[in-house]
Order: sequence, then C-alpha cells, then structure tokens
Amino acid sequence: QVQLVESGGGLVQAGGSLRLSCAASGRTASRHQMAWFRQAPGKEREFQAAITWNGESVTYADSVKGRFTVSSDAAKKTVYLQMNSLKPEDTALYYCAARLPSNAPLTWLKSYSSWGQGTQVTVSS
Repeated sequence: QVQLVESGGGLVQAGGSLRLSCAASGRTASRHQMAWFRQAPGKEREFQAAITWNGESVTYADSVKGRFTVSSDAAKKTVYLQMNSLKPEDTALYYCAARLPSNAPLTWLKSYSSWGQGTQVTVSS
C-alpha cells in the first residue's frame, strides 16, 4: 500500500481559503492515482476531486467545481487541494486516497487501496 498523510486543515470563516496537502510514500506510490474525499458528521464519505501524478487528468465533484482546485507535485510525491470560497457545508473530515489504475468510478470508495488519517476542515458563519 501507499502511505498517505494529510495536513492543512483548520478553522476558517465562510468565504475563506485553505490548502490541504497529502504526502504519499512507498515504493509503488508513483503508480497510483490520487483523490480527495470528505465526510461530514452523519453523512457518507463523498468524492471531491481526483488527479494523476502528471496533472493531466483532473476530475471534480459538481459541488466543488469552480471553488476547489486539485494539483500534484510528482517530485515531492504530494497532492494538494486548494479550497476557496469556503462554505459552512464544506465542514468535514477530508481524506486523501490512492488506487492503482482502474476503470471503476472515481466515486467508489472501495476501489481505493490506501487512505490517509484525515484532516479536519471547519468553516464558521
């Protein structure tokens, strides 16, 4: 598996910004595709964005398109999620995930073989 460590979460006011980071390690990390998910209290974990290490393939959930930007740095083995115009409904535990190339939907949680511990994002009114 790939080891993943998220960071960058915190408390921000509505309309503010945060940048999350996910550091990947392991000898097979470069073979995986990366994604961000979030899970709010009482809700299912939901897909936010996905990216390949070369940054050429990017996918966003409709709920964050235009506000969030995912990027990757293959040399640093790190992926990022730049979150702008944050809303209270963005409050959740944000997870980084990795999977080997697959035809499974990016939203299918079980298709991911590695998960980080999560980083909390709280957006106040």
